[in-house]
Order: sequence, then C-alpha cells, then structure tokens
Amino acid sequence: MSVWNLIIKGGLIMIPIFLAGVITLAIIIERLISLKNAEINNDQFIKEVEELLKRRKIREAIQLCQNNDKPVPRIIRAGLLKSDRSREEIKESIDDAANHEIPVLEKYLGIIATIATIAPLLGLLGTVTGLIKAFMVIEAQSGLVNPGELAGGIWEALVTTVAGLTVAIPAYLAYNYFVSRVNNIILQMEKSATRLIDILFLLKRDEGEE
Repeated sequence: MSVWNLIIKGGLIMIPIFLAGVITLAIIIERLISLKNAEINNDQFIKEVEELLKRRKIREAIQLCQNNDKPVPRIIRAGLLKSDRSREEIKESIDDAANHEIPVLEKYLGIIATIATIAPLLGLLGTVTGLIKAFMVIEAQSGLVNPGELAGGIWEALVTTVAGLTVAIPAYLAYNYFVSRVNNIILQMEKSATRLIDILFLLKRDEGEE
C-alpha cells in the first residue's frame, strides 16, 4: 500500500499532520544550513584578532570581522568599534549585538517545539474520531457488523496515531539538537566577548605604562 493511500485512509486529520511534517522537514533543512554557516573556528579567529590588536591594527581587526560575516565576528566587531570607550560601554555594545544575534540563531525553533507537542495530539484526535466512526457503524447495524464494515474507522484510528508520532519524534529530536547547537554558539560568543575585553584593556594598561 502506498503512502498516499495511507494518508487517504487517515481521513481529514491527516492533512494538518502532513503539513506539520512538511514544515518540520523544511525547518530542519534550513536550520542545518543556517547554523552550519553561523559556526566558526572560534579559537583561531580570536587568535588572529589578538595578533592584530597587539600590533595596534584595529582597522584590520574590524575588517577581519567584516570578512567573516558570522555571529561571533559580528559581536567582536561591535566591541572593536567601541574600543576607545570604557569597559562598560564596550560590554554594552557587545551585549546589544548579541541580543540581535540570538533570535536569529533561535529562529523557527519555537515552531518545531510546537509541532513536537501538537502532532501526537492530532494523532490522538484522529484515533478518537476513527473509533467514533467505528462505533457509529456498530450502532447503525445494531451490533450486527462484520470486521470489514469497521475497517474505515479502525484504519483512521491507527494511521493517524502512527502519523502523529512519526512527525513528533523527529521534531522533538531536532529541537533538542538545534537548541544544543545554538547554546554552543552562544557560549562561544560569550567567551569571545570576554576575551576581547580582556585583550583591549590589557593593551590599554600597557600603553599607560609606556
């Protein structure tokens, strides 16, 4: 039996379940690409920035950030643009940049979480409606029915349950995986910001001693 025939046997409840599955697949593909593009070799990048700053080449460091258009370089650039300000102002600038980056990293994750929650409920709804149809047949026939007459309702009950779980399980796993990836990028952003501030004020201190 083809997948299409199974969808038809599942009844109208299969429409939102199918749409939820398509949306989940699209978001998974989009997030895999986006988060892959957002990642960078953080240690190597910070080392390059530090080397430029030690040689007092702030413009070149800013240009390096612009050439690497990703979350960590963008927040580092925000800090470098305020490098002549106080520690609090630099930190505030970095925090503002990070606050713009985090929602982009978390984009669509709420939708996946919602689908992971409602897909099994849709499946359960289909199970209930399928059983109602089966009992309506039994009532109409005064209990004198053969299994074939109950098949439609039973098919709907079983297919929607399976379909709901088939969508929900990958959505739940994908959500947790992407949350882990996002948290790792945010951690790298925090470490980079702290390292940048330390470098800038170490250099300022050295300049003051000269």
